[in-house]
Amino acid sequence: MRLAADILLIGYLEEKSYFCLDNQFDNTMKRNLAALLILGICCFLSCGERETKLFNGKNLDGWAFHLAPDSDVPATDVFGVKDGVITISGQPFGYMITEESYGDYKLHLEWRWPGEPSNSGIFLHAEPIDAVWPRCAEVNLMNGRAGDMIASGGSAFEELTEGRWLRSTQESAENPAGEWNTAEIVCKGNFIQAYVNGVLMNEAHFDRSEGPIGLQSEGGPLEIRNVFITPLKD
Repeated sequence: MRLAADILLIGYLEEKSYFCLDNQFDNTMKRNLAALLILGICCFLSCGERETKLFNGKNLDGWAFHLAPDSDVPATDVFGVKDGVITISGQPFGYMITEESYGDYKLHLEWRWPGEPSNSGIFLHAEPIDAVWPRCAEVNLMNGRAGDMIASGGSAFEELTEGRWLRSTQESAENPAGEWNTAEIVCKGNFIQAYVNGVLMNEAHFDRSEGPIGLQSEGGPLEIRNVFITPLKD
């Protein structure tokens, strides 16, 4: 009887141990499958929001350059790259512009004044014309007025009944000279929203919904980095 009881007890313990191991295996598999599922979702979402770098941190490949018609200064003296940063001299007047056109995106870039604060701007939906500035919507970077919007080259904002300057009603959100600022501009169709350091400074409907992106030389030395766009979801 004692032997039979021992055999039954051993069989029970082995069966119990098997089920414990089996449950542990099942739980491990469930955790692994859950982790893979989450990873797959993250990859899917990130693929839908893939960034397009407009500046590779090394050179100005993918950009064209326009200077004032009466200027004889080489573009390489105005626009350059140093230590992973775009440098713009501010003189003479002109702009650099992407070779590709874009629409329905969020543009991110960072800028600062390495010396005396001055004037510059970001051109959206640009169309080069026979003039120093293109036909475009400009988000101003002028010190103290960053976030103002200007309809340049004969273009127009629906919100303006006269003139071409759409001033922001917000207080300046800029950092002190020498510190980096962040500009984020959302272009959805012909609707443009301009943020400076996370603050919505301006918004308007433009008369175009796509085109190249430009950076302006107008005033003093300017540095720009981390220039990229993210496509907007439908």
